[in-house]
Amino acid sequence: MTIALLILAAYALFAWLVFYKFQWLKFNIAWGVVTFWVGFHVLFLLVVFLRFFTPYTIDGHVIRQTIQIAPRLPHPTVLKEVFVAQNQKVKKGDKLYQFEKTLYEAQLLEAQANLASAQQNALILQEDIEVARDALLQAEANEQYASEQVKRYTDLVPRGGAKQETLDKWSAQLAAAQAQVAEGEANLKKAQLAADAQYDGVNAQVAAAQAQVDQAQYYVDQTTIYAPEDGVIISQQARPGLVVGGFRVGSIAAFVADADPYFLATFYQEHLKFVEPGMPVEVALDIYPGQIFTGKVTSIWDGTGQGQIIPRGRVPEFIFMSPQGRFAVEIHLDDDPALKRYPAGAHGAAAIYTGGGGDWVAVLRRVNMRLYTWVNFIVPFDV
Repeated sequence: MTIALLILAAYALFAWLVFYKFQWLKFNIAWGVVTFWVGFHVLFLLVVFLRFFTPYTIDGHVIRQTIQIAPRLPHPTVLKEVFVAQNQKVKKGDKLYQFEKTLYEAQLLEAQANLASAQQNALILQEDIEVARDALLQAEANEQYASEQVKRYTDLVPRGGAKQETLDKWSAQLAAAQAQVAEGEANLKKAQLAADAQYDGVNAQVAAAQAQVDQAQYYVDQTTIYAPEDGVIISQQARPGLVVGGFRVGSIAAFVADADPYFLATFYQEHLKFVEPGMPVEVALDIYPGQIFTGKVTSIWDGTGQGQIIPRGRVPEFIFMSPQGRFAVEIHLDDDPALKRYPAGAHGAAAIYTGGGGDWVAVLRRVNMRLYTWVNFIVPFDV
Protein backbone atom coordinates (compact mmCIF):
# COMPACT_ATOMS: atom_id res chain seq x y z
CA MET A 1 0.00 0.00 0.00
CA THR A 2 2.85 2.40 0.83
CA ILE A 3 4.55 1.99 -2.52
CA ALA A 4 1.23 2.40 -4.34
CA LEU A 5 0.61 5.70 -2.54
CA LEU A 6 4.11 6.87 -3.44
CA ILE A 7 3.54 6.01 -7.09
CA LEU A 8 0.25 7.92 -7.07
CA ALA A 9 1.92 10.88 -5.39
CA ALA A 10 4.75 10.89 -7.96
CA TYR A 11 2.30 10.65 -10.85
CA ALA A 12 0.15 13.42 -9.39
CA LEU A 13 3.24 15.59 -9.02
CA PHE A 14 4.17 14.87 -12.63
CA ALA A 15 0.67 15.83 -13.83
CA TRP A 16 0.77 19.02 -11.75
CA LEU A 17 4.13 20.00 -13.26
CA VAL A 18 2.91 19.35 -16.82
CA PHE A 19 -0.51 21.00 -16.62
CA TYR A 20 -0.12 23.70 -13.98
CA LYS A 21 3.45 24.48 -13.06
CA PHE A 22 5.06 24.67 -16.50
CA GLN A 23 1.79 24.48 -18.48
CA TRP A 24 3.34 22.38 -21.22
CA LEU A 25 -0.19 21.16 -21.95
CA LYS A 26 -3.54 22.75 -21.34
CA PHE A 27 -5.70 20.71 -19.02
CA ASN A 28 -9.20 19.82 -20.28
CA ILE A 29 -11.66 16.96 -20.10
CA ALA A 30 -9.86 14.94 -22.78
CA TRP A 31 -6.47 15.32 -21.14
CA GLY A 32 -8.08 14.52 -17.80
CA VAL A 33 -9.44 11.22 -19.13
CA VAL A 34 -6.09 10.39 -20.74
CA THR A 35 -4.18 11.30 -17.59
CA PHE A 36 -6.45 9.14 -15.45
CA TRP A 37 -6.31 6.23 -17.90
CA VAL A 38 -2.52 6.30 -18.19
CA GLY A 39 -2.08 6.70 -14.44
CA PHE A 40 -4.41 3.81 -13.73
CA HIS A 41 -2.53 1.46 -16.07
CA VAL A 42 0.87 2.60 -14.82
CA LEU A 43 -0.22 1.96 -11.25
CA PHE A 44 -1.80 -1.36 -12.21
CA LEU A 45 1.30 -2.61 -14.02
CA LEU A 46 3.62 -1.44 -11.26
CA VAL A 47 1.54 -3.16 -8.58
CA VAL A 48 1.39 -6.39 -10.61
CA PHE A 49 5.13 -6.33 -11.26
CA LEU A 50 5.89 -5.63 -7.63
CA ARG A 51 3.56 -8.34 -6.33
CA PHE A 52 4.94 -11.10 -8.54
CA PHE A 53 8.58 -10.14 -9.11
CA THR A 54 9.28 -8.79 -5.60
CA PRO A 55 6.80 -10.51 -3.24
CA TYR A 56 6.39 -8.59 -0.01
CA THR A 57 4.86 -9.35 3.37
CA ILE A 58 4.65 -7.76 6.79
CA ASP A 59 3.85 -11.12 8.42
CA GLY A 60 7.33 -12.39 9.31
CA HIS A 61 8.61 -13.73 12.61
CA VAL A 62 11.74 -15.19 14.15
CA ILE A 63 10.99 -18.81 15.05
CA ARG A 64 12.92 -20.67 17.72
CA GLN A 65 12.59 -24.31 18.70
CA THR A 66 10.84 -24.82 22.02
CA ILE A 67 10.87 -27.75 24.42
CA GLN A 68 8.09 -28.30 26.91
CA ILE A 69 9.57 -29.07 30.34
CA ALA A 70 7.31 -31.82 31.68
CA PRO A 71 8.19 -34.21 34.56
CA ARG A 72 7.99 -37.92 33.67
CA LEU A 73 7.08 -39.41 37.05
CA PRO A 74 4.46 -42.15 37.59
CA HIS A 75 3.41 -41.15 41.12
CA PRO A 76 2.35 -37.81 42.65
CA THR A 77 5.64 -36.18 43.59
CA VAL A 78 6.43 -32.93 45.38
CA LEU A 79 8.73 -30.35 43.79
CA LYS A 80 11.44 -29.59 46.37
CA GLU A 81 13.75 -27.05 44.69
CA VAL A 82 13.75 -24.70 41.70
CA PHE A 83 17.20 -23.72 40.42
CA VAL A 84 16.18 -21.45 37.52
CA ALA A 85 14.46 -18.08 37.36
CA GLN A 86 12.15 -16.56 34.79
CA ASN A 87 13.91 -15.61 31.54
CA GLN A 88 17.22 -17.08 32.74
CA LYS A 89 19.87 -18.24 30.30
CA VAL A 90 21.04 -21.81 30.95
CA LYS A 91 23.62 -24.17 29.50
CA LYS A 92 23.08 -27.79 28.53
CA GLY A 93 23.19 -29.96 31.65
CA ASP A 94 22.36 -27.18 34.14
CA LYS A 95 20.08 -28.35 36.94
CA LEU A 96 16.58 -26.89 36.64
CA TYR A 97 14.26 -28.70 39.08
CA GLN A 98 14.61 -31.22 41.90
CA PHE A 99 11.67 -33.42 42.95
CA GLU A 100 11.29 -35.58 46.06
CA LYS A 101 13.07 -38.88 45.36
CA THR A 102 12.50 -40.93 48.55
CA LEU A 103 9.82 -43.16 47.03
CA TYR A 104 11.79 -43.78 43.84
CA GLU A 105 15.01 -44.55 45.73
CA ALA A 106 13.10 -47.09 47.82
CA GLN A 107 11.74 -48.70 44.65
CA LEU A 108 15.27 -48.81 43.24
CA LEU A 109 16.57 -50.49 46.40
CA GLU A 110 13.79 -53.08 46.22
CA ALA A 111 14.53 -53.75 42.54
CA GLN A 112 18.25 -54.14 43.28
CA ALA A 113 17.45 -56.65 46.05
CA ASN A 114 15.23 -58.60 43.65
CA LEU A 115 18.07 -58.59 41.11
CA ALA A 116 20.51 -60.00 43.66
CA SER A 117 17.96 -62.70 44.54
CA ALA A 118 17.42 -63.54 40.87
CA GLN A 119 21.17 -63.81 40.30
CA GLN A 120 21.44 -66.23 43.23
CA ASN A 121 18.50 -68.22 41.88
CA ALA A 122 20.31 -68.46 38.55
CA LEU A 123 23.31 -70.00 40.34
CA ILE A 124 20.99 -72.37 42.20
CA LEU A 125 19.55 -73.50 38.86
CA GLN A 126 23.04 -74.58 37.79
CA GLU A 127 23.43 -76.47 41.04
CA ASP A 128 20.03 -78.10 40.49
CA ILE A 129 21.35 -79.48 37.21
CA GLU A 130 24.33 -81.05 38.97
CA VAL A 131 22.10 -82.50 41.68
CA ALA A 132 19.70 -83.93 39.10
CA ARG A 133 22.61 -85.38 37.11
CA ASP A 134 24.06 -87.06 40.22
CA ALA A 135 20.64 -88.46 41.13
CA LEU A 136 20.27 -89.81 37.59
CA LEU A 137 23.71 -91.49 37.77
CA GLN A 138 22.78 -93.13 41.07
CA ALA A 139 19.47 -94.32 39.65
CA GLU A 140 21.23 -95.74 36.59
CA ALA A 141 23.72 -97.55 38.85
CA ASN A 142 20.88 -99.03 40.89
CA GLU A 143 19.18 -100.10 37.69
CA GLN A 144 22.38 -101.74 36.42
CA TYR A 145 22.89 -103.62 39.70
CA ALA A 146 19.27 -104.75 39.87
CA SER A 147 19.42 -105.87 36.24
CA GLU A 148 22.52 -108.02 36.93
CA GLN A 149 20.88 -109.58 39.98
CA VAL A 150 17.76 -110.43 38.06
CA LYS A 151 19.87 -112.05 35.34
CA ARG A 152 21.87 -114.05 37.94
CA TYR A 153 18.84 -115.34 39.78
CA THR A 154 17.04 -116.07 36.56
CA ASP A 155 19.81 -118.59 35.79
CA LEU A 156 19.92 -120.02 39.37
CA VAL A 157 16.23 -120.52 40.08
CA PRO A 158 15.58 -123.18 37.35
CA ARG A 159 18.57 -125.21 38.64
CA GLY A 160 17.49 -124.94 42.29
CA GLY A 161 20.36 -122.67 43.25
CA ALA A 162 18.07 -119.90 44.55
CA LYS A 163 14.50 -119.31 45.64
CA GLN A 164 11.82 -117.82 43.42
CA GLU A 165 11.05 -115.23 46.07
CA THR A 166 14.59 -113.79 45.72
CA LEU A 167 14.15 -113.48 41.95
CA ASP A 168 10.80 -111.76 42.42
CA LYS A 169 12.37 -109.35 44.91
CA TRP A 170 15.11 -108.33 42.49
CA SER A 171 12.65 -108.06 39.62
CA ALA A 172 10.61 -105.60 41.70
CA GLN A 173 13.77 -103.65 42.60
CA LEU A 174 14.71 -103.51 38.89
CA ALA A 175 11.30 -102.04 38.03
CA ALA A 176 11.70 -99.48 40.82
CA ALA A 177 15.21 -98.61 39.62
CA GLN A 178 13.96 -98.14 36.08
CA ALA A 179 11.26 -95.79 37.41
CA GLN A 180 13.90 -93.87 39.33
CA VAL A 181 15.98 -93.53 36.14
CA ALA A 182 12.96 -92.17 34.26
CA GLU A 183 12.27 -89.73 37.10
CA GLY A 184 15.93 -88.69 37.20
CA GLU A 185 15.96 -88.04 33.46
CA ALA A 186 12.80 -85.91 33.78
CA ASN A 187 14.25 -83.96 36.72
CA LEU A 188 17.50 -83.35 34.83
CA LYS A 189 15.59 -82.14 31.77
CA LYS A 190 13.44 -79.89 33.96
CA ALA A 191 16.52 -78.37 35.62
CA GLN A 192 18.17 -77.81 32.24
CA LEU A 193 15.03 -76.16 30.83
CA ALA A 194 14.86 -73.85 33.86
CA ALA A 195 18.52 -72.91 33.44
CA ASP A 196 18.15 -72.46 29.67
CA ALA A 197 15.29 -69.93 30.06
CA GLN A 198 17.36 -66.96 28.86
CA TYR A 199 16.95 -63.65 27.08
CA ASP A 200 19.87 -62.46 24.99
CA GLY A 201 22.19 -64.86 26.80
CA VAL A 202 21.03 -63.87 30.31
CA ASN A 203 18.80 -65.83 32.64
CA ALA A 204 15.19 -64.74 32.16
CA GLN A 205 14.62 -64.00 35.86
CA VAL A 206 17.85 -62.02 36.02
CA ALA A 207 16.94 -60.11 32.85
CA ALA A 208 13.48 -59.28 34.25
CA ALA A 209 14.96 -58.15 37.56
CA GLN A 210 17.56 -56.05 35.72
CA ALA A 211 14.77 -54.40 33.71
CA GLN A 212 13.04 -53.47 36.97
CA VAL A 213 16.29 -51.99 38.27
CA ASP A 214 16.74 -49.98 35.05
CA GLN A 215 13.16 -48.69 35.27
CA ALA A 216 13.55 -47.74 38.93
CA GLN A 217 16.86 -46.01 38.14
CA TYR A 218 15.17 -44.14 35.27
CA TYR A 219 12.54 -42.68 37.58
CA VAL A 220 15.18 -41.77 40.16
CA ASP A 221 17.02 -39.89 37.42
CA GLN A 222 13.78 -38.18 36.35
CA THR A 223 13.40 -36.59 39.77
CA THR A 224 16.10 -34.15 38.64
CA ILE A 225 15.44 -32.19 35.45
CA TYR A 226 18.41 -30.77 33.56
CA ALA A 227 18.57 -28.30 30.68
CA PRO A 228 18.36 -30.36 27.45
CA GLU A 229 20.53 -27.83 25.56
CA ASP A 230 21.60 -24.19 25.64
CA GLY A 231 18.64 -21.85 25.84
CA VAL A 232 16.39 -19.80 28.07
CA ILE A 233 13.49 -20.67 30.38
CA ILE A 234 10.25 -18.86 29.54
CA SER A 235 7.06 -18.93 31.59
CA GLN A 236 8.65 -20.48 34.66
CA GLN A 237 5.68 -20.80 37.02
CA ALA A 238 6.75 -23.80 39.11
CA ARG A 239 7.26 -23.30 42.85
CA PRO A 240 8.45 -25.67 45.60
CA GLY A 241 5.46 -27.63 46.85
CA LEU A 242 3.99 -28.18 43.40
CA VAL A 243 2.78 -31.78 43.00
CA VAL A 244 3.42 -33.45 39.65
CA GLY A 245 3.22 -36.99 38.31
CA GLY A 246 0.32 -39.38 38.31
CA PHE A 247 -2.36 -37.86 36.07
CA ARG A 248 -0.56 -34.58 35.39
CA VAL A 249 0.37 -34.27 31.72
CA GLY A 250 1.00 -30.52 31.43
CA SER A 251 4.34 -28.76 31.29
CA ILE A 252 5.72 -26.68 34.13
CA ALA A 253 7.84 -24.38 31.92
CA ALA A 254 8.74 -23.61 28.32
CA PHE A 255 12.35 -23.91 27.23
CA VAL A 256 13.42 -21.86 24.19
CA ALA A 257 16.50 -23.36 22.55
CA ASP A 258 19.33 -21.27 21.19
CA ALA A 259 20.11 -23.64 18.32
CA ASP A 260 18.55 -23.75 14.83
CA PRO A 261 16.35 -20.62 14.76
CA TYR A 262 14.97 -19.30 11.47
CA PHE A 263 12.94 -16.44 10.05
CA LEU A 264 9.54 -17.43 8.71
CA ALA A 265 7.39 -15.15 6.56
CA THR A 266 3.97 -15.90 5.05
CA PHE A 267 2.93 -14.82 1.55
CA TYR A 268 -0.20 -15.02 -0.56
CA GLN A 269 0.02 -18.19 -2.62
CA GLU A 270 -0.09 -16.51 -6.03
CA HIS A 271 2.77 -14.16 -5.12
CA LEU A 272 5.17 -17.13 -4.89
CA LYS A 273 4.78 -18.01 -8.56
CA PHE A 274 8.41 -17.16 -9.42
CA VAL A 275 10.04 -17.73 -6.03
CA GLU A 276 12.74 -20.39 -5.74
CA PRO A 277 15.16 -21.38 -2.94
CA GLY A 278 18.35 -19.33 -2.99
CA MET A 279 16.76 -16.05 -4.13
CA PRO A 280 17.90 -12.90 -2.28
CA VAL A 281 15.75 -11.49 0.49
CA GLU A 282 15.61 -8.30 2.52
CA VAL A 283 14.16 -8.29 6.03
CA ALA A 284 13.21 -5.30 8.18
CA LEU A 285 12.75 -6.22 11.84
CA ASP A 286 10.60 -4.03 14.07
CA ILE A 287 13.05 -4.34 16.98
CA TYR A 288 15.80 -2.74 14.84
CA PRO A 289 14.23 0.34 13.18
CA GLY A 290 16.24 1.83 10.36
CA GLN A 291 18.10 -1.41 9.58
CA ILE A 292 17.79 -3.81 6.65
CA PHE A 293 19.00 -7.40 6.92
CA THR A 294 19.86 -9.48 3.87
CA GLY A 295 19.33 -13.17 3.40
CA LYS A 296 18.23 -15.93 1.07
CA VAL A 297 15.18 -18.12 0.62
CA THR A 298 15.83 -21.48 2.26
CA SER A 299 12.61 -23.27 1.39
CA ILE A 300 8.90 -22.81 0.70
CA TRP A 301 6.45 -24.61 2.93
CA ASP A 302 3.96 -25.83 0.35
CA GLY A 303 1.00 -26.50 2.58
CA THR A 304 -1.51 -24.94 4.96
CA GLY A 305 -4.05 -26.18 7.46
CA GLN A 306 -6.74 -25.84 4.81
CA GLY A 307 -5.13 -28.76 3.00
CA GLN A 308 -5.73 -31.13 5.90
CA ILE A 309 -8.98 -32.90 6.78
CA ILE A 310 -8.85 -34.30 10.31
CA PRO A 311 -10.51 -37.72 10.76
CA ARG A 312 -13.81 -37.32 12.57
CA GLY A 313 -17.40 -38.47 12.44
CA ARG A 314 -18.74 -35.47 10.53
CA VAL A 315 -18.80 -34.69 6.84
CA PRO A 316 -16.27 -31.91 6.00
CA GLU A 317 -17.75 -28.45 5.59
CA PHE A 318 -16.40 -26.17 2.86
CA ILE A 319 -17.16 -22.46 3.23
CA PHE A 320 -17.37 -20.65 -0.08
CA MET A 321 -14.96 -17.75 -0.54
CA SER A 322 -13.16 -18.44 2.74
CA PRO A 323 -9.80 -16.63 2.98
CA GLN A 324 -6.99 -18.54 1.35
CA GLY A 325 -4.25 -19.92 3.53
CA ARG A 326 -0.86 -18.31 3.06
CA PHE A 327 2.30 -20.27 2.33
CA ALA A 328 5.30 -19.84 4.61
CA VAL A 329 8.80 -19.12 3.32
CA GLU A 330 11.78 -20.01 5.48
CA ILE A 331 14.56 -17.39 5.24
CA HIS A 332 18.24 -17.59 6.17
CA LEU A 333 19.73 -14.27 7.31
CA ASP A 334 23.31 -13.59 6.22
CA ASP A 335 24.69 -11.36 8.97
CA ASP A 336 23.70 -13.61 11.88
CA PRO A 337 22.75 -17.14 10.79
CA ALA A 338 22.22 -18.22 14.40
CA LEU A 339 19.89 -15.23 14.99
CA LYS A 340 21.56 -14.70 18.37
CA ARG A 341 20.42 -11.08 18.50
CA TYR A 342 16.81 -11.85 17.63
CA PRO A 343 14.36 -13.09 20.27
CA ALA A 344 11.68 -15.62 19.44
CA GLY A 345 8.66 -13.94 17.89
CA ALA A 346 10.50 -10.86 16.65
CA HIS A 347 8.25 -9.39 13.95
CA GLY A 348 9.23 -7.86 10.66
CA ALA A 349 8.63 -7.39 6.94
CA ALA A 350 10.32 -9.35 4.17
CA ALA A 351 10.74 -8.89 0.42
CA ILE A 352 11.95 -11.52 -2.05
CA TYR A 353 13.74 -10.40 -5.21
CA THR A 354 13.14 -12.87 -8.04
CA GLY A 355 15.11 -10.85 -10.61
CA GLY A 356 12.15 -10.53 -12.97
CA GLY A 357 10.62 -7.32 -14.35
CA GLY A 358 13.84 -5.35 -14.49
CA ASP A 359 15.98 -3.54 -11.95
CA TRP A 360 13.50 -0.68 -11.52
CA VAL A 361 11.00 -3.08 -9.93
CA ALA A 362 13.59 -4.12 -7.33
CA VAL A 363 14.47 -0.46 -6.72
CA LEU A 364 10.84 0.38 -5.94
CA ARG A 365 10.59 -2.54 -3.52
CA ARG A 366 13.85 -1.55 -1.82
CA VAL A 367 12.41 1.92 -1.33
CA ASN A 368 9.31 0.33 0.13
CA MET A 369 11.38 -1.77 2.58
CA ARG A 370 13.37 1.23 3.75
CA LEU A 371 10.24 3.27 4.27
CA TYR A 372 8.87 0.44 6.40
CA THR A 373 11.94 0.19 8.62
CA TRP A 374 12.29 3.98 9.09
CA VAL A 375 8.61 4.36 9.92
CA ASN A 376 9.20 1.90 12.78
CA PHE A 377 10.89 4.76 14.65
CA ILE A 378 7.50 6.42 15.15
CA VAL A 379 4.95 3.64 14.63
CA PRO A 380 2.98 2.66 16.65
CA PHE A 381 1.99 6.06 18.02
CA ASP A 382 1.89 5.14 21.68
CA VAL A 383 4.14 7.80 23.26
